[in-house]
Amino acid sequence: MLRQPIIRPFFDEPTNTVSYIVADPATKQAAVIDPVLDYDPTTGQVDTRSVDAMLRVAEEQGYAIVWTLETHAHADHLSGSPYIKAKTGAKIAIGEHIKDVQRIFRPVFDATDLKTDGSDFDHLFKDGEHFKIGELDAEIIFTPGHTPADITYKIGDAAFVGDTLFMPDYGTARADFPGGDAHQLYRSIRKLMTLPPETRLFMCHDYKAPGRDVYAWQTTVLEQRERNVHVKDGVSEDAFVAMRNARDATLSAPRLLLPSIQVNMRAGKFPPAHANGVRYLTIPVKFKSTEALAA
Repeated sequence: MLRQPIIRPFFDEPTNTVSYIVADPATKQAAVIDPVLDYDPTTGQVDTRSVDAMLRVAEEQGYAIVWTLETHAHADHLSGSPYIKAKTGAKIAIGEHIKDVQRIFRPVFDATDLKTDGSDFDHLFKDGEHFKIGELDAEIIFTPGHTPADITYKIGDAAFVGDTLFMPDYGTARADFPGGDAHQLYRSIRKLMTLPPETRLFMCHDYKAPGRDVYAWQTTVLEQRERNVHVKDGVSEDAFVAMRNARDATLSAPRLLLPSIQVNMRAGKFPPAHANGVRYLTIPVKFKSTEALAA
């Protein structure tokens, strides 16, 4: 029987993100998954209240945080992993294909300081790799499609799927970001559906499906196979891809897309400070016509 980790969710309503503390009950070693750094794009101010709340709970429970784990380079919130590392000494980890994301976005932001070898992170996980959180066994499942670098962390009887899946009544993640692919997303989801039906699945986001009044982020493989409105058993790859591509064409860009990608591809660090000591985030500007450029 698989050992059950202690799981404590933390929901950030401004970004609809769920972060987690995952702890081994035997040793009290713990990992944090997808922590949120609070960022106000209207003022440029950064706050640590969300990660401080996680650290307070860890301290109260006597947990030693040894990992801060990213499921992918998020496009909707800035990572709080560097702050957790500074406070605890935890290693920051992500999937090895973050290098693909860095290569895609380095020229977009003219990020000449950024290496594209993933070395901003302390560890790059490979598909199928195992590691320990205390006595808990954790396994990496490569689940690309939303981005080329998404991974799922299977820890004991639980799997943390990032943005690959949402709750069954809401469906699946978009696949239209650079490097995303709806075919890959379908195959990644089907891979997750081969896990034991009782496996607990923990989402990274929830947006309240129509008719549901409360946020939710925990489900099972069986519930997804039976009820997911986009990809339940019986939905073919071609049908899913057609639905996903059509739906993605109607979606607007996430509010924090530009700052999030710049920070998260650097393992949560901001670009280097300028000579005046201030750090700046880049906003690429695209003109629809040469007349607008001349104006």
